[in-house]
Amino acid sequence: MKYLMTSLAALLASASFAGACEITLRSSDTHPDGYPTVEGVKSMAAEVKEKTDGRICIEVFPSSQLGEEKDTIEQTQFGVIDMVRASFGSFNDIVPVTQLMSLPYLFRSVEHSHAVLDGPIGEEIGGAFEERDLVALAFYDGGARSFYNSQKPITSIEDLAGMKFRVMQNDVFVDMMDALGANATPMPYGEVYSSIQTGVIDGPRTTSPAMTARAMPKWRSTSRWTST
Repeated sequence: MKYLMTSLAALLASASFAGACEITLRSSDTHPDGYPTVEGVKSMAAEVKEKTDGRICIEVFPSSQLGEEKDTIEQTQFGVIDMVRASFGSFNDIVPVTQLMSLPYLFRSVEHSHAVLDGPIGEEIGGAFEERDLVALAFYDGGARSFYNSQKPITSIEDLAGMKFRVMQNDVFVDMMDALGANATPMPYGEVYSSIQTGVIDGPRTTSPAMTARAMPKWRSTSRWTST
């Protein structure tokens, strides 16, 4: 589960004027056009524009145009941009309570995770962002993370021994991979394909939407096996 974030201070302070829009807000996403989170914010932008009679517009910048997640989180904190869609893992160093959501095998099911984050625990986690000059707008379900690799099928934990996987730049994810016997290599999305080609990693640990809906045909072409 992940957060869509925005800085209220930025909403007021960094408005720009463009055409018919009195206020234009900038929203960042690392994923490309067509990815569910990008399309979700675009849908929100259309509704906001309609309900404000065209006064407030939201411009969506996909494909890491404004930077990777950690960079754009900081930009949002300081009012450089107005909104960012980011994974819980990218907030771990900024809002420590989010480390809880990065732990593996925490939920029994999708329904369980939704119930937790839609209840008091989710409210408490969301409230912690305000102490870091951020406001939580919504949760979304990004899907479970699986192992994709170019080397061999993974049918047991023992098969992970010595394998090299791209993970988010997140200490919890690195520690988890170490505990499973694999080698974690934190890196941005943009470096994954070349790193598989050169053998720096065997593949990414990521979500199925990221492999199917994201504009990553190169990733898919180099990741022959999937293990959930």
